[in-house]
Amino acid sequence: MTCYEELKARGLIAQVTNEEEISKMINAGKAVFYIGFDPTADSLHVGHFMALCLMKRLQMAGNRPIALIGGGTGMIGDPSGRSDMRTMMTPETIQHNCDCFKKQMERFIEFGEGKARMLNNADWLLKLNYVELLREVGACFSVNNMLRAECYKQRMEKGLSFLEFNYMIMQSYDFYHMFQHYGCNMQFGGDDQWSNMLGGTELIRRKLGKDAHAMTITLLLNSEGKKMGKTQSGAVWLDPNKTAPYEFYQYWRNVGDADVLKCLRMLTFLPLEQIDEMDHWEGAQLNTAKEILAFELTKLVHGEEEAGKAQQAARALFAQGGDKSNVPATGLASDDLTDGKIALLDLMVKCGLTPSRSEARRLVQQGGVEVDGVKITDIAAALTEQQLSGEGVMLKKGKKVFHRVSLI
Repeated sequence: MTCYEELKARGLIAQVTNEEEISKMINAGKAVFYIGFDPTADSLHVGHFMALCLMKRLQMAGNRPIALIGGGTGMIGDPSGRSDMRTMMTPETIQHNCDCFKKQMERFIEFGEGKARMLNNADWLLKLNYVELLREVGACFSVNNMLRAECYKQRMEKGLSFLEFNYMIMQSYDFYHMFQHYGCNMQFGGDDQWSNMLGGTELIRRKLGKDAHAMTITLLLNSEGKKMGKTQSGAVWLDPNKTAPYEFYQYWRNVGDADVLKCLRMLTFLPLEQIDEMDHWEGAQLNTAKEILAFELTKLVHGEEEAGKAQQAARALFAQGGDKSNVPATGLASDDLTDGKIALLDLMVKCGLTPSRSEARRLVQQGGVEVDGVKITDIAAALTEQQLSGEGVMLKKGKKVFHRVSLI
């Protein structure tokens, strides 16, 4: 099976500009391709995960990735997939986020001479003169076509700012610039980026008279059609300080039965033959498949040691006398107590189990909180210094989220 055939078999490819040419280049290891990452946070998240895995797969097949950090486009904000305008960031924040991205990407991609590159479009976009840019590329863009693009259409009702309207031109210019200076001949991105990507291929064709190619990656959706990678408390991050390895493991361990095989195909590097054998699995076997998925993805992001700890912790919670030392834990100081106790609602926020007291209150009222196996429905409940001493207590949120709390 060729590299391109495997991408198709795994369900990763959504749209392509020229399948015959793209498959030929990828299979021969001749693609110099880029994927863009706008630095809207100080960590990549599960939404970026498939792009990183794709870059890794293609590099393994001899192709050369360019990870393009949007230090310039991040100052404008991509309207794709959004109903409101993005928050403007300072240059300092953007640079900090770019630095964080590179550290995380190095787990997936091998950078260096003749290998992958990391570029920042601030290096060329911020130097552009507006009038010169209009004269150079303005005539290559049809406003009528731009307004028909899906990324703009969904914003027209609420209002699309002129700032965001320029995003397609900036992204297209990125491709045009890298085609000329870095030999970049292909752009990959999420399926919601199709219009922006076509803008780049068309700009290259009209200005340089040459062909460049674009391919979109299937968006990672669950069986209900919703984007994966979100929890009640927010995004699932790749930074262990924002989403602990155990929480990351548990997210994938708890995917729906209908989604587990799709995730195994799209996100792991397990052989397709091994995954195909799981097609007939049911009941307890599906739980095994979820464990395999969670372990493989946690290993990719956090390393095999952390993946092993997360798996042991998850299994220990359901095994009598199991080792619970790797379960996420929070240590309290005496200063965290008032009159020798701490309110359960405050404790849940402090442990990161809920983002606010109001969310904690709702969970308690709905019977979704347990302390050492006892369901708590009193929103005024508090834990005493005596309860928290020694091994402390085990909090449980919902059916599968556990957290140990004790006094330091």
